[in-house]
Amino acid sequence: MTRDLLVFGEDWAAHPSSTQHLVGRLCDDRRVLWVNSIGLRRPRLDRHDLVRAARKVGAAIAGRRPARRPLASGPAILSPLAIPASTGRAARAVNRALLGHSLRQATARAGIGRPVLWASLPTAVDALDAVPLSGSVYYCGDDFASLPGVDHAAVVELEAELVRRVDLVVAASEVMAARFPAGKTRLLPHGVDLSLFATPAPRAADLPADGPVAGFYGSIQSWIDVELLGAVADRLPDWTFVLVGAAHVPVEALAARRNVQLLGPRPHHDLPSYAQHWTVSLVPFRDSPSIRACNPLKLREYLAAGRPVVSTPFPAMAPYTDVVRAAEGPDSFARAIRAARIEPLDATARRRDRVRAEDWSARAAEIGRWIDSL
Repeated sequence: MTRDLLVFGEDWAAHPSSTQHLVGRLCDDRRVLWVNSIGLRRPRLDRHDLVRAARKVGAAIAGRRPARRPLASGPAILSPLAIPASTGRAARAVNRALLGHSLRQATARAGIGRPVLWASLPTAVDALDAVPLSGSVYYCGDDFASLPGVDHAAVVELEAELVRRVDLVVAASEVMAARFPAGKTRLLPHGVDLSLFATPAPRAADLPADGPVAGFYGSIQSWIDVELLGAVADRLPDWTFVLVGAAHVPVEALAARRNVQLLGPRPHHDLPSYAQHWTVSLVPFRDSPSIRACNPLKLREYLAAGRPVVSTPFPAMAPYTDVVRAAEGPDSFARAIRAARIEPLDATARRRDRVRAEDWSARAAEIGRWIDSL
């Protein structure tokens, strides 16, 4: 019997996460209500947070459905009112009341009775008592204890309670899985949208046409080693380094180099037009607790795109050293980039074959079986 789902994740209109990839495919054969993010930190009195809060309140009052990413048929969407990252007794009581009212109405409208609750955020713990459930799952795709930009003390407390109470914990990496009770924890590594990244795409118009190009896409956050990138760019003056994504850390020194281009963010479905056509794909991560626990989507997407990959080492990359060049430090990283330019003719096919069995549809089918057997 397939179970309906009540999913607590980030905002559905956000850049596709592993939860969105999985749930988008599970929507094909079950009813799903997606609950937009209950924040992982208390809001600040700055413009960004005030605008975000106003948008959430407006969506909650108006009952609007955010624009949907092109992932399968898509779920029904709920934007609830709730207090972010709350651990106080009074605030959590308010959250339970607010969520209970919203969820009872939304599940009734969606024709959902006794769903399985899927929590991708620890703040979903207050929903466990909000409506009748037939099971509960914590899908842990990030190490919230070390993730920048969250209220760590509050989130760690909420996560510990969530892990105690759910029926099943699903972790995206071995490092994260090892932190949870072995008896109810399963490992589900991230997948890849093979049809998107392996299907030939036209070359992006703003991708440099002359000379070799080393490329990166993704959010430029504190875990990206921009100093390493700058030092490697200095060692490879005949290469152009292209970064696609929004910068959330200072990148002025990196951008000042003549052979570095920061293009800003691009829609997810446009990324193959870059990754299939630059010369080498880069994963320049810093060594940190969050990176040691991560399982980045871009690694498999790069491999599906077919171009050579050079990466700093981290645990989730280790199984792919047969198709990924690992390098530490500017000199080693620069040598790996040069070497990646010259490789056997069948290397592209080998990289794609390496992730062919890891499509998101296969991952969704696996977690769907676990959920339906609860």
